[in-house]
Amino acid sequence: MASTLHDVAKAAGVSIKTVSNVIHAHPHISAPTRERVEAAIEALQYRPNRAARSLRSGRSDLIALIVPSLRNPYFAELADDVMRAARSHGYSVLIDQFDMTGEGELSALRGANRYGVDGILHCVVSLGTQDAALLDELAMPVVLLGERIFHSTHDHVSMRNVEGATAATEHLIAGGCRRILAFGAHPGEAAGTAGLRLRGYETALNEAGIHLDEKLVVPVDRWHRIDGADAMRSVLDSGVQFDGIVAFNDSLALGALRVLRESGLRVPDDVALIGFDDLDETRYSQPALSTIDPDRSAIAAAAVELLLRRVRGDVDDAPAEILIDCALVSRESSVTTQ
Repeated sequence: MASTLHDVAKAAGVSIKTVSNVIHAHPHISAPTRERVEAAIEALQYRPNRAARSLRSGRSDLIALIVPSLRNPYFAELADDVMRAARSHGYSVLIDQFDMTGEGELSALRGANRYGVDGILHCVVSLGTQDAALLDELAMPVVLLGERIFHSTHDHVSMRNVEGATAATEHLIAGGCRRILAFGAHPGEAAGTAGLRLRGYETALNEAGIHLDEKLVVPVDRWHRIDGADAMRSVLDSGVQFDGIVAFNDSLALGALRVLRESGLRVPDDVALIGFDDLDETRYSQPALSTIDPDRSAIAAAAVELLLRRVRGDVDDAPAEILIDCALVSRESSVTTQ
């Protein structure tokens, strides 16, 4: 027979209310009490009856995370961080992904609305400010992640893309690079991730008094390893001279790194390279990849906290826009040992 809340309370020597507070991660529980309750939960293999709790509270304790593609390592690692953050509040996460079109994105959002979740975390890719009103149709709390929609009626959490790309470019300049590729541009984009990172690259060049050579701005439509490899081959075939690369994400950088080494170019001796996102695998590439750490765990924690505050009705103020700080991570790909 399955253990009950009463069984856990009896085993831990506390009230049922205290057990409930521990399960829901209420902050005002002493560490010894929390540990005793958690030990009893584990020993008794207690599992909350989600359906019954949903009927009582009117909430499912389930949120949705909608991402473009889990094949992109950044979103896979972000999903892990979101699940960890949600679990600390007693919530589970339903994950869905969409194809890279506006209609596909809207379809995923409408689908999440039908799954009985309490709220949605949505990584915006193709929607723009003109689509912001459509999110109001969902009739549930929504927190936006990414750069595409600003000043909407929903909370928004993003990273400091401009500052991060500026720091990455300054890092290569400080190492002696003067002809640096901006690797991963999306021509004509201003508000999206690529547009913001290009702005940071341009800012660093301007402050260093380095002329912006448009031939060094490399468009790459999708940001997977294969796209980085293909784009790097095209750059090498074009004969453009360069001594550094600011890749707009780590996957592009890892694809470019493979091609550079195949071509006999030494990293960082011939070409210094830095990515963006601090994926786990960047620590194990050869050489280890320098990158910008966007602090995914802080992004996830802030987004989940904002969403659950809206779910609980704890706030009724204007939408928040939160920018999470980035940090430069210098590794072997940009620092020569000579």
